[in-house]
Amino acid sequence: MSRVGVAFSAGLNASETVECAQLAESLGYDSVWMAEGHGGDQFAVLSAVAAQTSRVKLGTCISSVFVRSAPTIAMSAAVVDQLSEGRFILGLGSSHKVQVEPEHGLVYSKPVTRVRETAEVVRRLLRDGQVSYQGETVTIENYELWFQPFRPSLPIYYAAVFPKMIGICGEEADGLILTRTTLDVGAEARDYIAAGAEAAGRDPGAVDVTTLIPTAAADDPADAYDALRPGVAMYTGFFPRYNRMAQDQGFGEEAATIAELWGRGEREAATRAVSDAHIDAVCIAGTPERCRERIEAYRASGIDLPMIAPMAGGPNAKEMAEATIRACAPR
Repeated sequence: MSRVGVAFSAGLNASETVECAQLAESLGYDSVWMAEGHGGDQFAVLSAVAAQTSRVKLGTCISSVFVRSAPTIAMSAAVVDQLSEGRFILGLGSSHKVQVEPEHGLVYSKPVTRVRETAEVVRRLLRDGQVSYQGETVTIENYELWFQPFRPSLPIYYAAVFPKMIGICGEEADGLILTRTTLDVGAEARDYIAAGAEAAGRDPGAVDVTTLIPTAAADDPADAYDALRPGVAMYTGFFPRYNRMAQDQGFGEEAATIAELWGRGEREAATRAVSDAHIDAVCIAGTPERCRERIEAYRASGIDLPMIAPMAGGPNAKEMAEATIRACAPR
């Protein structure tokens, strides 16, 4: 059976996410992933999912290395791993300066170094039960676990958008989490991973290449595109990193317009500025048949694990998410 994951980030409460995760497991999905941002405490939700499932893998996509301390991340990961009996994957990333500083009141500095040092602390703490660490961005005088982790090590995936971080995944991560990628990125990412793995003496094939893909399935394709348009507008308009991605993907003029409108608070106009072509390039939208075809296209492009991210909101959010999960179920 082909591997497909499902990721949740917004629109559902914790109980609804658990029910959708149970549905995904029953339909043969490989894994269930939880973002954090503004969508709920990811480790708490995944603990609930762990208690109500038995097979599906569980992962964070991603856990920010700025808004939690490294020992806190390690403990949280160990708890979900124990509750799920070894089904947990820790996805780490740097998040964004425009979130970390104004929303959390924390300093955002040296994000790549922070990811690597946090991962090192997590690995040492789970392996040894104790860690002292002096890095550029992380300093731990001494921290001890007062419980025995289920596993002394667990898979750690890094989120990456640009070549430098993708190469670092090849050097030291168990997996790569891409997001909002076009079909040509899989092969490019594998080249960067191979270079990093070669430098570190690793097998590049050991790195699991995944991508998060905003997804909406509907009998009327127009409904699916409209469901995805606000999310594309927000990412392109609010996050400088994703605006740059949109420019690199060939949507420079559109990205500039969206950012300008978003910056002026004209959210509806920014949403209308998102073209169907932009959605087609970085999302999965359309009928169930069309969605399944796009998932296979991502797989053929070099992605080991396509992860659909159902776009759902409003009073019918759960029903929307369930419809997309059913439409994209692995065959």
